[in-house]
Amino acid sequence: MRPAHTAAPRGSESRAPEERESTGDEQVVDGTGESRRARGRLLAGLRFTSLRLRLVLVFGLVALTAAVSASGIAYWLNREAVLTRTQDAALSDFHQELQSRAAALPPHPSQAELRDAAMEMADSSQHYSVVLLARNEDGHLVAGNSDLDTFTVADVPRPLRDAVGEEPETSTGDPAAYHLFWQRTVEDGTPYLIGGARVAGGGPTGYLKKSLQAEADDLNSLAWSLGIATTLALIGAALLAHAAATTVLKPVHRLGVAARRLGEGKLHTRLRVSGTDELAELSRTFNRTAAALEKQVDAMSDREEASRRFVADMSHELRTPLTAITAVTEVLEEELDAETGSVDPMIEPAVRLVIGETRRLNTLVENLMEVTRFDAGTARLVLDTVDIADQITACVDARAWLDAVELDAERGILAHVDPRRLDVILANLIGNALKHGGSPVRVSVRVEPPAERPDGTAGSGDQLVIRVRDHGPGVPEEVLPHVFDRFYKASASRPRSDGSGLGLSIAVENAHIHGGDISAVNSPEGGAVFTLRLPMDGGAVEAEGDEDTGDDGGPGTAAPGEEGGDRR
Repeated sequence: MRPAHTAAPRGSESRAPEERESTGDEQVVDGTGESRRARGRLLAGLRFTSLRLRLVLVFGLVALTAAVSASGIAYWLNREAVLTRTQDAALSDFHQELQSRAAALPPHPSQAELRDAAMEMADSSQHYSVVLLARNEDGHLVAGNSDLDTFTVADVPRPLRDAVGEEPETSTGDPAAYHLFWQRTVEDGTPYLIGGARVAGGGPTGYLKKSLQAEADDLNSLAWSLGIATTLALIGAALLAHAAATTVLKPVHRLGVAARRLGEGKLHTRLRVSGTDELAELSRTFNRTAAALEKQVDAMSDREEASRRFVADMSHELRTPLTAITAVTEVLEEELDAETGSVDPMIEPAVRLVIGETRRLNTLVENLMEVTRFDAGTARLVLDTVDIADQITACVDARAWLDAVELDAERGILAHVDPRRLDVILANLIGNALKHGGSPVRVSVRVEPPAERPDGTAGSGDQLVIRVRDHGPGVPEEVLPHVFDRFYKASASRPRSDGSGLGLSIAVENAHIHGGDISAVNSPEGGAVFTLRLPMDGGAVEAEGDEDTGDDGGPGTAAPGEEGGDRR
């Protein structure tokens, strides 16, 4: 027999179909598909908005990939080492036994001689089964089995038998005319090693079958150990990721808190900076931005305060000469009304113009003083419980508008408001409707439940709703957003109007100080509708006295034609 140390060059391993191991994955069809779809819907519904969660997931995925890769490589290397060691030991022992025992058989052994030799070969430390094949004296092929119940020729894969029985082409000087071939197979879930060789010179052919279950059990234990190690590595990576995320997110959290404080108007907010990394540079940038913003806001506040002081001082300074001018114009007006002839008819139109412009200038000064009080935050409420119907009637009657105004209000609707400021609001809204709309002007009063706040929560307490509707052409859509702006002119071709351009803005400021608001829309039936909403309890602001201005009347003393700006 030729030496078999080159036995089946391991690279010439031919695997039979039986070697393929079934993992059972092919059996899962409908169940796996449904669970995969459900898992997809669940993942699609998740929104990873937390930076901490994303960092932990990234760390976890990296650790999982590294651990699985390392475990897979370690398992594969150990598997190959274990199987190769067991395989080489079994094949080497089989080769020696085949040389020492099968070569000693006669040229045409009987079945009994083959069986005895096979049993002697199987009785080794490698614990494998043996089948020996040879032709007897009659030329028939006979087989000798060491264990007929566990291993027969039929258990040998056909490709392996063909490879063993085929005489390969050899070059001159090749020491082995036949090689030792082997193959791994799986039967009923148990892995086996099957090898075969033929004794040179027409000797018997031998096959071995060795169970690899012990090695498979060892490899399964190794796989479990690697799986546990991977899980522990993943948990450790998640904990480290959480700690790292906490370290990274602390400055981000502080930056968020500082940004919110800055948004609340606390411009002195600064961050404590330490280190030289990107987060430290971000904190320094925030501090520089906050300092620049504080400087700009302070400068703007100073300019605004200077502007308010200028308007207030100018208004106060104008009141003294206006008082004298007003007294003179009143005397002239009395002379004109008395028709004594003391006023030259040639200058009478000029005198009447001076009287009208003096009244308008006086109203403008009063309105400017009222605006400065609102801007300075010194305006206060003097609350009282009033009958709204009586308040509207008094406002209309004082300005001689009874014939042009229709009132739809039940008596007995009591509200806690500032009567003077409510009179200013009503006079501006009704006067604006009479001036720019069409008669009659309809004023309706209702008590409605609280409207929903902008944040979606319900308001508290009933609301007083007063709607003023005229029958004019309405307000142009492009003008509606600006009707409450100061000095707003609806048309550049009409720069001059009888009003000061502050009436509606003062009205809405008086509504705001009550905790209410005014809105303007066009009615589908024609005309404009101004809606005043006030809380029945007077709002959240209440004071025991009004500002000490020396003029309690303010804009409420304006002439009937003043109320409202140039809206159309």
